[in-house]
Amino acid sequence: MIASISGTISRIGLTDLVIETSGIGYHVNVTASTALDLNVGQSRKLFIAHIIREDSQTLFGFESEEQLQSFNLLCSVSGVGPKSALSVIGTLGVDGLAKAVATADDSMFKSVSGIGPKTAKLIVLSLTGKLVSDSSSSPMSTQLNNVTAALVGLGYQERSAKKAVEDALVLTPSVTDTELLRGALAQLSSARKVVADE
Repeated sequence: MIASISGTISRIGLTDLVIETSGIGYHVNVTASTALDLNVGQSRKLFIAHIIREDSQTLFGFESEEQLQSFNLLCSVSGVGPKSALSVIGTLGVDGLAKAVATADDSMFKSVSGIGPKTAKLIVLSLTGKLVSDSSSSPMSTQLNNVTAALVGLGYQERSAKKAVEDALVLTPSVTDTELLRGALAQLSSARKVVADE
């Protein structure tokens, strides 16, 4: 079983990529936000879910162990396949999924492709108690998670979104979620400008 791959990104698609290591190129399925966050020629480590079926072997890659763990938990739910689980992670992110389960809010899955109302309710029921609830976090931690989840919902990669929120919190620690979201978007915009100028 392949648990992780460290190598160079040689090709990127909308929701997949090829990462090369030791002369071998591995085709890996990823979330759309991860694909957008990476560049060809970049060295990167991906945490891998290696799905083996009778007629195929498929790799699903994640940029954090938390994403991989959430993906594996989703795949353990009856009726949720790897592609649907990947869609949930890509749309809600780890924090969004944890919030949906902790608050029993299956409506959060409406925007997830391939997940119907019945499956959404089953996910919430099956994963209750298995994911960390935001309700046990400090107010600032909860705010960070909420705004990060909102940015992921807008299409930003989870790691970049979280860093932007953390940077915005340092600059203005006592703000509303909406103000913090604006500040984080400004951080992301500034980061993109720096990359473009380089």
